[in-house]
Amino acid sequence: MKLRWSPTSPYVRKVMMVAIECGLENAIEKQTTNAWAADTDLPTDNPLCKVPALVLEDGTTLFDSPVVAEYLDTLHDGPRLFPATGPARWAALRQQALADGICDAAILRRLESQRPDGEKSPNWMERQRRAVTRALDVLEAEAAGLGDTPTIGTLALLVALGYLDFRFGHEDWRQGRPALTRWFESMSARDSYRRTEPPPA
Repeated sequence: MKLRWSPTSPYVRKVMMVAIECGLENAIEKQTTNAWAADTDLPTDNPLCKVPALVLEDGTTLFDSPVVAEYLDTLHDGPRLFPATGPARWAALRQQALADGICDAAILRRLESQRPDGEKSPNWMERQRRAVTRALDVLEAEAAGLGDTPTIGTLALLVALGYLDFRFGHEDWRQGRPALTRWFESMSARDSYRRTEPPPA
């Protein structure tokens, strides 16, 4: 399998964490891809021109990160990261959606901040900041129930919190969130998290 990959994408990081947790890292060839390059050929594998995109051996391409992650979770014999049915599945998927939403908002805010002066929208950036703050407050309230079992939900949350550290480290999300901080400190010791850290910003 070939993964269209960027070392700073939180969505790619989630997929690689899943691959490591599932013992599939060596089955994936990583192809470094700049989705923003004018001459990128990424649309041949993903018409949305986004990473990650996973090219299977038969040429089929899967995207985006929730789809790629769930596919990888079908290729091993260990405990599933995507619970099969019932409340546990919906809890994990809800956590993944919240985590991906944090990443979405953080990326939108960062991209807006890079626009030329006079074209930036402070209101738009503030909207994204507030979305992240609300999500973090929900996670603080629910931190006691997150547990230490890796699921697609808890892995995605680790990625989202790590992305905030990576791109918005000057705004410490830990302030006023002691329970979430303790959970993150414990779970971020996992091998899959440590081995997928992005390069220094």
